[in-house]
Amino acid sequence: MKVLQLGKYYAPYRGGMETHLSGLCEELKGRVELEVLVSNTALRTVREVVNGVPVTRCAELVKVASTSLNPTLSLELSRRRYDLLHMHFPHPMAVMAYLGSVRPRRHGLVITYHSDVVRQKRLLKVYGPFMQRALARADAILVGSPNYVETSEALRPHRDRCHVVPFGIDVSRFVRTPAREAAAAAVRARYGGAPLLMGVGRLVYYKGFDHAIRALREVEGAHLLLVGEGPLRAELEALARACGVAGRVHFLGNLGDEELLALYFACDAYVLSSVTRAEAFALVQLEALACGLPVINTALDSGVPFVSRHEESGLTVPPGDEAALAAAMRRMLGHPEQRRAWGEAGRARVLAEFTQARMGERVLAVYREVMDARRGRG
Repeated sequence: MKVLQLGKYYAPYRGGMETHLSGLCEELKGRVELEVLVSNTALRTVREVVNGVPVTRCAELVKVASTSLNPTLSLELSRRRYDLLHMHFPHPMAVMAYLGSVRPRRHGLVITYHSDVVRQKRLLKVYGPFMQRALARADAILVGSPNYVETSEALRPHRDRCHVVPFGIDVSRFVRTPAREAAAAAVRARYGGAPLLMGVGRLVYYKGFDHAIRALREVEGAHLLLVGEGPLRAELEALARACGVAGRVHFLGNLGDEELLALYFACDAYVLSSVTRAEAFALVQLEALACGLPVINTALDSGVPFVSRHEESGLTVPPGDEAALAAAMRRMLGHPEQRRAWGEAGRARVLAEFTQARMGERVLAVYREVMDARRGRG
């Protein structure tokens, strides 16, 4: 089976969709004839092999409203012959390139629907009709959680072709070792043994880090470690100063894998304070839970509360409710035995439902179903 993956970017580019795509390709390589077609972050096309996966990064002319414009993407797509195309949404450029390309006469189309377009309403007015055309053509639509299938207006006309395939991670990356335990101990010592909360993500509006910072005012002695960069960093730093917690909020920027693992093993709880359904799943919750770190998340109408369940692997609070978030922080930090139990339950849930291997098997099963159905119709 020749499978072409059409995504936004690819590793080592960091992001939720990119992490998912590279993990999926790691599972599928050797089981299908695989190629990846994505955008570059520069005005040149690059062809390379990444961990055994052929990747073409198409020249990016410019980025508008977080959307890459790739003039050669449709041409690159037209040059390829595939049995099955797997597209990753939202991706306006990919939709336009696919609809405008010369396609194989018989091919399967699978779409992974990562998230609705939430904030960019003007873009959606233009992109929406074309997205619906592509969704209507799809043989199967993969969605990370049942919650998103039920609540997405864009998916409503296509629910009969939606398959819930939870995203997964390579759990072998999140194993405690003596070196990692030592690094975690060094992190705890750096902050004087204070209670440690952490969050990871781009410093953008929907992550709700401003609510976490305000909530910290009501959590005596605790420190909040924020990993990531983004356009709101200066604004969030100013907010921490205004709230009188600048000494307890630490902006750590982007970290390497081992540095991040040291934080997961050092901290007492993970805080996911996102406020809109642009946070469709939050793979980072899986990483925290895989390390035995309990999660405080928000009751969004997305896959977020599906991943970490209230009173099972942590606590869930209403989005934007700073009083409830502060109360959850205090409860989490004040009950170490309960915290450990939630962390253990969360790790068990990841191992049972959210491994990269299980995700790969589920996706491959959908591929086979699509190709069998097409052969039957042929």
